[in-house]
Amino acid sequence: MAPEQTSSKNKKAVLLLEDGTVFIGKGFGATGKVSGEVVFSTSMVGYPESLTDPSYKGQILTLTYPLVGNYGVPPYDLKFGLPIYFESDRIQVQGLVIHELCHEPHHWASTRTLDKWLQDEGVPGIYGVDTRRLTKKLRTHGVMLGILQVCAVGEEPNLESLLQEAKRGIPDPNLTDLVKEVTVKEPIHYNVDGKYNVVLIDCGVKYNILRNLLKRGINVIRVPYDFSAKEILEYHPNGVFLSNGPGDPKRCVSTIKCVSELVDKVPMMGICLGAQILALAVGGDTYKLKYGHRSQNQPALDLKTNRCYITTQNHGYAIDTECFCRIPLEPWFINANDKTIEGVKHKSKPAFAVQWHPEASPGPYDTEFLFDEFKRLMEAA
Repeated sequence: MAPEQTSSKNKKAVLLLEDGTVFIGKGFGATGKVSGEVVFSTSMVGYPESLTDPSYKGQILTLTYPLVGNYGVPPYDLKFGLPIYFESDRIQVQGLVIHELCHEPHHWASTRTLDKWLQDEGVPGIYGVDTRRLTKKLRTHGVMLGILQVCAVGEEPNLESLLQEAKRGIPDPNLTDLVKEVTVKEPIHYNVDGKYNVVLIDCGVKYNILRNLLKRGINVIRVPYDFSAKEILEYHPNGVFLSNGPGDPKRCVSTIKCVSELVDKVPMMGICLGAQILALAVGGDTYKLKYGHRSQNQPALDLKTNRCYITTQNHGYAIDTECFCRIPLEPWFINANDKTIEGVKHKSKPAFAVQWHPEASPGPYDTEFLFDEFKRLMEAA
């Protein structure tokens, strides 16, 4: 049933995990029922950016920071034809789980409350739940499928019906083509009269990636994820960019094939899902992490300089470390916490990719220099 817009006063809500665990709380945002993969982020700020990040497509997002909504929702101001404060043109998460909702935000740029924003976009949310307990469960068990229901005022959730629904099986969004839902349908040109032209394969790109390329004087042609190598080369690009996006990278069969044909021909940079696609395109392998990396303080260690960068991340899959003995990529960065691969470089071609978001939004901008490195590769080529 599609969520509907209703008043947020006195609405009851429930989050049910696939193992039968129930979290009862208060509803906000839209009335309705959704399902998805329940994940958590330890980010302290940046909920407008996080909620609009296409990499969260198909997921019910839990924010561990206890108070959410305290600075409201910013305006839809534009730069380069893109909204400044959001990472796509709509909320991408299936639903939102928080501990405490701020009903009266205070910020000079706020245009509406978080509750109103979710209502406007038809996204249900639940608050008043023990997000610490939920997060500890997800860390122990791993991410889980779940159902989130927000009832209309005066109605009660039917727990027995939800439990029966969970027993029949909650649909796993990772078994579907999530990237198809967030990619552009037709090419979009962003022209800043720059010297270089980059084709960006849109698997669910965050707008700040586009902003970082444009502010460096790089013209961008944003194309659908299923464009062929032949179609991309017709633009005569100086470089190809592989964007972030949701879901299992192995589902991006056409993108993997395309990248495998392009990696020997043009300089290439990838972010997040783009890093996984690059690895798969040259014969590597990926796997699903237990609960992923979703925060603004993930430590990425440069294996060449031993310098550690604090980074923004949002991904649930990683490159298999055992595949490097047979592919033309080499590890560049690792996660200082769990030693997973965070960045790779091609051994002989001008191509590299990282698992984190150097464009941040939200988070630290310490690794924006990677966009400059991509530009240098195009200059050298």
